[in-house]
Amino acid sequence: MKKLMSLLLAGVVLLSACSSGGTEGGSDSTGNSGNEGSAGTKEITVWAWDPAFNIAAMNVAKEAYAQVNPDVTIHVVENAQADIVQKLNTGLNSGSTKGLPNIVLIEDYRAQSFLQAYPDSFYELTDIVKVDDFADYKIGPTSVDGKQYGVPFDSGVTGMYVRTDYLEQAGYSLDDLQDIDWKQYIEIGKAVKEKTGKSMITLDPNDLGLIRMMIQSAGAWYTAEDGHTPTIADNAPLKEAFELYKEMMDSGIVKVNSDWSQFVGAFNSGEVATVPTGNWITPSIKAEASQSGKWAVAPLPKLAATEGSVHASNLGGSSWYVMNVEGKEAAAEFLAKTFASDAELYQTLNTKVGVIGTLKAAASGEAYAAADEYFQGQKVVSDFAAWTEQIPNVNYGMNTYAIEDIMVVAMQAYLGGKDVETVLKDAQAQADTQIR
Repeated sequence: MKKLMSLLLAGVVLLSACSSGGTEGGSDSTGNSGNEGSAGTKEITVWAWDPAFNIAAMNVAKEAYAQVNPDVTIHVVENAQADIVQKLNTGLNSGSTKGLPNIVLIEDYRAQSFLQAYPDSFYELTDIVKVDDFADYKIGPTSVDGKQYGVPFDSGVTGMYVRTDYLEQAGYSLDDLQDIDWKQYIEIGKAVKEKTGKSMITLDPNDLGLIRMMIQSAGAWYTAEDGHTPTIADNAPLKEAFELYKEMMDSGIVKVNSDWSQFVGAFNSGEVATVPTGNWITPSIKAEASQSGKWAVAPLPKLAATEGSVHASNLGGSSWYVMNVEGKEAAAEFLAKTFASDAELYQTLNTKVGVIGTLKAAASGEAYAAADEYFQGQKVVSDFAAWTEQIPNVNYGMNTYAIEDIMVVAMQAYLGGKDVETVLKDAQAQADTQIR
């Protein structure tokens, strides 16, 4: 148990799109536990991070629910994601639910850590969440042994954002990117670099988001299907992803960055031709108004050597969970009527907040079908929604971040000259020692 808890409390590697460092109303605010207020009003407390996205989305749902059930008061409390992780671990490890919220947002990569370590602390939502109504890949992280505990929320569905003007200068069009693998991507990148002087991509070698996208596109992860056993040395998609990453670095098509601001700055300043990542980057792309009409979105390239790799993957995303505390029924009912079923709500979430949900019924809505003039009139939300349903379902397990800490070191060794087989075998041995 000590080893498990040390893993749960290990360093937090936050996806930039899903993190926030601030708090609202003080992150020490205690939970409400759904107690009855004056005149029988029920109170629900929600913990989430990122006021511009997750909290904004919850407030939209809160306003919609108030129209049909005004007797429920919902308090949305902002906490940084790291603080939520720490508070949940501290409270649940102590065996006390005092001060915990009724509803909490948990990142998909981290969900199994909580659901499996604290199996009695989350309220089962099997009767509320119809799993067939959501993208398949979101059900794995939010369920355990066939029982549903999370309400799938935003999609981290990926795409390749492309500067079509740079492509055209290099002799390519958007059509040329519709069905390519990463090897072809690198060759196109060389042409773009030669003809325009622009890098094809910007990468931070300490952030392996691209590796995650590549391996999930092939239905693989750092662990076996059980989510526990590290699968590194004999993981063919992972080996191919490592080799492609180094090939990109060696080919001269990469502009190296070291943090989020440099990452965003690279494409806002026009220094890179493509940005393959999660759809949550759209607001950052569109923040540079002068580039309107120069961008489009293509499907993600697939692995070349791995059979079954597809042009769709995921990076990030989170889901809503009900804590097994007083007021859980009211909290579950709120989620049932909003995020778990309301396709029209997701139209509003998309137009107001930019959320692309994973509720399949939302994909046929008006907002999802709208053309985006910034992207040359492309129906980018509709495209992302379609790709969402193609994402392979993998088991992120309990140790994604612990293993990724090992993989970052492995990548540095590989880029530094060690052969890939040795690097992955060493990483396997270290993971076996630390995690099993």
